[in-house]
Amino acid sequence: MESSAFVLYSRDKCPLCDKAKLILEEMKLESGIGYKEIDIHSDDDLLEKFGLMIPVIEWKDDIVQFGKVDKSALNRLLEK
Repeated sequence: MESSAFVLYSRDKCPLCDKAKLILEEMKLESGIGYKEIDIHSDDDLLEKFGLMIPVIEWKDDIVQFGKVDKSALNRLLEK
C-alpha cells in the first residue's frame, strides 16, 4: 500500500465504519489523501485480529485509530 493513503479495515452493517468512511472521504477532498478499504471478512486472520476493534485506521503501516474515529487526530497525523 502506498504510504500516502490510509487503510480502513471495516465490515458491512457497521455504523462506526460508515462514519469512518465519511470522515475519510472528507479528508480526501480536503487534503488529497485517499484511503483503501479492506473488509475484514475477506480474510480469517483480519477477522481474528480486528473483529472487535473495527473500524481500524492504519497510516504508514501503523494502527492509528480504532472504534470511534477522530478526524482532528487524523489531521494532526498528516501535519507531521
